[in-house]
Amino acid sequence: MTGAAADVRVGCCGWPIALARYARRFRVVEVQRTFYKPPKVETAARWRAAVPPSFEFTLKAWQVITHPPSSPTYRRAGLEVPEARADRYGGFADSAEVREAWERTADVARALGARLVLFQCPARFTPEPANIRRMRRFFERIDRGGFQFAWEPRGPWPADLVRSLCRELDLIHCVDPFQAQPVTSELWYLRLHGRGGPREPYSLADLRALEAMVRGRAAYVMFNNVPMLGDATRFQRLLGRRREGRPGRGAA
Repeated sequence: MTGAAADVRVGCCGWPIALARYARRFRVVEVQRTFYKPPKVETAARWRAAVPPSFEFTLKAWQVITHPPSSPTYRRAGLEVPEARADRYGGFADSAEVREAWERTADVARALGARLVLFQCPARFTPEPANIRRMRRFFERIDRGGFQFAWEPRGPWPADLVRSLCRELDLIHCVDPFQAQPVTSELWYLRLHGRGGPREPYSLADLRALEAMVRGRAAYVMFNNVPMLGDATRFQRLLGRRREGRPGRGAA
């Protein structure tokens, strides 16, 4: 979708219903399983075969690249790391473990026919010089494989620094637009985590505000809250009414 005219793709972070059924309702999904532990390439190929050719997968890079072993998501994935080697995991470490994690992520991305890979960082990955050096080294040295990269920093990252790094490293700034505005302009990748917490649905007023934000833009709008299926459906319906020039009443 790089350089596209106004094209808003709405989807969920993970498919909350059967994938084939989901693909009849939406054009894109963000794969979450790759963050915890990448599936076999054969599994990704089956997912690709289950949806139409025009359907798009994006995916989160394996947490071994971005998150330290102390993260609770390692335990959730059943990943065990020897304490003596813990500094070789996460934080874009310059290590064989991180490079292999990228290769496994890229293999799955190719099997899915994905164009975009998201790197989500934990809040503890702060903008200190050592972290920035590791991030630069990682993105400058890996084989990008023709993918677009989105980066979701969390924690106290100044907007000017995020903008500078995205420009330097050719990254798309990923953000929840109700928490901060994207600092990259050509293509937006928005992840919506919930206004009043992850279990709260978005109000009609929220969805109208979101529609105004993305109007005229090329953007992915990916819902990542518990009621994501309903919220994504309502937002997609609202966008459809706007395109048809009809009022958005009843989108809730």
